[in-house]
Amino acid sequence: MGKNKQEPKGGAKGGKGKGGGSAEDKGAGGGKGGGGGKQKGAMSINVRHILCEKHGEREKALERLKNGDKFNVVAQEMSQDKARAGGSLGWKTRGSLDPEFEKVAFELPVSSVDNPTYELCHTQFGYHIIMVEGRK
Repeated sequence: MGKNKQEPKGGAKGGKGKGGGSAEDKGAGGGKGGGGGKQKGAMSINVRHILCEKHGEREKALERLKNGDKFNVVAQEMSQDKARAGGSLGWKTRGSLDPEFEKVAFELPVSSVDNPTYELCHTQFGYHIIMVEGRK
């Protein structure tokens, strides 16, 4: 599959890697390097996110990621949560995150802020762009 995945109008748009899937937009696929399968076995992940209150703000952040901006820089400048350290939430274990966020995050492959593989998710907190930097 290609690097970019776009969904029909009304859905979230993806970017590099596994973009496009979210709690409200089921069935998103695609993955960088053909790795679209589920990640298994990890009990904890080192996760970053960009949280936007409005869908339009998330779209602006996605556009910056598509244009090559580093994930941590976009997170620091655009994320609307308290995790201003480049969007880093640190190491999180299963059961410690919002269920919708966790379902998406634990399926993501490990990637870097320079070349992130990310997924989209909508929770009670807002619209997220999620990436994983490590798993154990």
